[in-house]
Parts: sequence; C-alpha cells; structure tokens
Amino acid sequence: MAASQWYARSPILIWGGGAIGGCVAALLARAGVPVKMVDIVADHVQASRTGGLRIEGPVVQCTQRVDAATPAELRGRHDCILLAVKAQHTRAALTQLLAHLSDDGVVVSLQNGLNETLIAGSVGAHRTVAGCVNFAADYLAPGRIGYGNRGALKLGELRPGLTPRVTALAELLRAFDGDTTAVPDIWPFKWGKLAYGSLLFATALANEPMSESLADPQHRPLFVALAREVIGVADLAGVQPLGFDGFDPAAFRAGASAAAAAHSLDRMAQHYRHSGKQRSGVWRDLAVRQRRTEVDSQMGEIVRIAQSRGASAPITEQLIRRVHEIEERRRDMARANLVEFAAAVQAWEPPA
Repeated sequence: MAASQWYARSPILIWGGGAIGGCVAALLARAGVPVKMVDIVADHVQASRTGGLRIEGPVVQCTQRVDAATPAELRGRHDCILLAVKAQHTRAALTQLLAHLSDDGVVVSLQNGLNETLIAGSVGAHRTVAGCVNFAADYLAPGRIGYGNRGALKLGELRPGLTPRVTALAELLRAFDGDTTAVPDIWPFKWGKLAYGSLLFATALANEPMSESLADPQHRPLFVALAREVIGVADLAGVQPLGFDGFDPAAFRAGASAAAAAHSLDRMAQHYRHSGKQRSGVWRDLAVRQRRTEVDSQMGEIVRIAQSRGASAPITEQLIRRVHEIEERRRDMARANLVEFAAAVQAWEPPA
C-alpha cells in the first residue's frame, strides 16, 4: 500500500497545530503532502494560512504556508487524522473530529500518554493507530513553532503485528522525519516514553535545563526510583518497556547497577545538551504559559493502572502532587525541589 493512498481522496488532517502538530503540518506541506491543520487558536490558524507557519531552531528553519482552519470552519471528511492535542484535550477533540473522519479512515495519536484507549472507544479500535513521539518542539506564538531537536517517532497498531496500514503511515511521516519507524508492537515504546516522560516531569520542578538536572548526581536517587516505579507498573500491565534517545529501561530495573543508570541519564542529558529546546514542555506550561500540565493525563494514568492491579505508585503520586503545587502557585520552581524530593525518596521505606 503506497503512502500516497492515505491522501488520495482528501488531505491529511492534523488536529492540533501546536508544538507537535505544527511541526508535522509545516514540514509535510513543505514536502508536498496535502495537509490541513486544525487548531482552536484563531490567530494561529490565520497566521499559518496567510503569512505561513514559521519553524525555528537547529533542526530546520523555514516558513511554510499551511492550509488551516478552526474546528468551526472545518468542512468535509478525511481518511487520515493525525491527532496532536495535549492529552487532557483528547476527549474534546474527539467530539469535534468524529464527524470529519471517513468511514474507513484512521486516527493516529501523535501524543504523550496512553490516549489510544480513549480514541478507540470513540472512533473504534479498527480506526485507531498509536504513536510514540519524542522530538522536541514548542509553540512560541501564533504562526511560530520552535523545533528543538529530533527524536524517536514510531507507529503501531493497537494489537501486535506489522500491517500494511502502519507501514504506509510510517512512509508518509518520513516526509517529516526520515527515521520514522513502523513497529510490530508499539506498547513497549509507549511505556518506555511514560518512564522517560516521568523524568522530564521531574526536571520541570527545577528552573534549570533538562541536561543539567539529568546529569546532576544529587538528583539520581529520585530519577532511578521514579523510572523503576513506572517500569514496575508496566510489568504489572504485561509490557516490557523499550528505550530510545538515551533512555535504557533495563538500567533502571531492580538489581541494575548504579553505573548503568548513571550512563543512561548521562546519555539522556547529552541528547538535550545541544538541543534548541533546553527545558521540557511541562516546564514551559508551568513557567511561561502558566497553565495546567498533562500530569494527570500522563502520570495519573500510571497511578490508576497500578491501583487497578492492587499495587501503588507512591513516588509518581508525590511527583503529581508537587507539579500541582507549582500549577497552583503554592510552590516555586527551583533546584531545591529535586534535592528535597531525592532525599525523601532515599528516606522512604516501603511497607512490608
């Protein structure tokens, strides 16, 4: 199945034109792929379809006019919808996009978290494809996206197996990033990203670059314990996480050496050291945009899955609490948060 079949009858619809969706929309359009971007920010839509969507940063710099619309302006049905909204906005986006998905179309989640279950419940599992996204980008202003550095982009069906559909979708997205990969089992990568993401959520407690936090030996007891806990919940869910972009899940398992964990954290730090994106999207939500983060939709899911299997995730719960305190302006963003959290983790004794 040729990738071109996915937009033979209609443009690729990219729902959410922020950091992830904006980058993908602009660079697919630049490569000649027919796309239409949908976003709720009218100024962003107007800028993108008139003066063009400007992509800035070390990966690529360009300005590309992108056909764009607000949900109220959108007409027609589409065979492929790339969903790129924040995890907490998934339900609202599904309500709006359902009328625009063709009967044999597909929704591809280019999101963090485990949103595919919600998507499948809305559009049907047979019309849902999962994605694992780790490239770094930021929405800067209407018509401007910062593309900080490349990262993993993997696609897979909800059930194990490499299908012609996923192979074709990966071929399509190679017009955005040539290393996009179709994988026979996406869930090890999705859970790997959850564990990886838990560390990035933790770095957002501090007002310093991700590379500095990840490389700081004083924070390592926290990072090791947090990743180990998420990997343990993945085990309960029957998934063995896989790594990418410096993150090695095996280095954080019980019994792994401190040197292995330090090596993985150093590699993650190196991944971000020369990036145009020095702080996480979570940090940007807290410090710049001053809005709620995805912590409940992503990290909260880890807690819920643990509890559904008779277990707990106390370190993840403490991370969520601290992020909420910053969201509510009851805690400042500071390195001291990581130092204190690491000390608390070291002192914590699990119940017998």
